[in-house]
Amino acid sequence: MENELLNKIVKILDEKKAIDVKTIDIKEKSSLADYMVVASGTSITHIKALADNVEEELKKENILPHKIEGYNSNSWILMDYLDVIVNIFTETDREHYKLEDLWEKLN
Repeated sequence: MENELLNKIVKILDEKKAIDVKTIDIKEKSSLADYMVVASGTSITHIKALADNVEEELKKENILPHKIEGYNSNSWILMDYLDVIVNIFTETDREHYKLEDLWEKLN
């Protein structure tokens, strides 16, 4: 993980007790971003708190998301920081979508 933004996001998620934080290097697989972060929360309230905290902490450093999707979906929040895309799921939805498996299987 040589990306400074990636390291900051992972640290914020870890500090707020995100579950099973994973990073995926996708720069050779997609032009969407360089890295994908996947994490889970224990509840809808927890995933929203995780997303809020990432946004608030990065905002202190004038790092703003390009886009946030799914905040009111109650299952999956996507935060696009251009170089890093953050996906925060409920545990059930993370298991359902298997996003890590999808990206890791791409060549």
